Amino acid sequence: MSALNTVTASSFSLERNAFGKLILINAQGERFEGVVPVRAFPIQSPEDGIALVSLEGHEVGWVDRLDAVPEPAQDLIRQELTTREFMPVIDRIVAVSSFSTPCTWTVATDRGEADFVLRGDEDIRRIGKAGSLLIADVHGIQYFVRDQYALDANSKRILDRFM
Repeated sequence: MSALNTVTASSFSLERNAFGKLILINAQGERFEGVVPVRAFPIQSPEDGIALVSLEGHEVGWVDRLDAVPEPAQDLIRQELTTREFMPVIDRIVAVSSFSTPCTWTVATDRGEADFVLRGDEDIRRIGKAGSLLIADVHGIQYFVRDQYALDANSKRILDRFM
């Protein structure tokens, strides 16, 4: 692709090959196998700004708004993003082993209950809009808190001790 254009409904098509990899076919008929969608703003604007990246790491397409992409391409992009991204959302903090770090947290997430080790207070970061947090465990897994102020009283009390 000589110049990168915004991907629109008329400028590309997506399909899967026999191995389940995405193939992007642009308006010029070029095929890019193994395309990977990457969100530009995964937390603040997950539906806006999605790069379609080739196996060589080159951006071969850009989606301004995911909801503007026609089906079935929109569904293929969403499926691929789901398999790549793993960021459990914390609904409740069940318990912590200690109020000093490192400590083990037991949390209820949108993907079930989980235990993880928090290395230090610096692994809890405020992000984006007021109340959103990212909590990183010792393995680098990011846990997302959409709104710390919407958590139950016990969860808020625990968070207050670490922030």
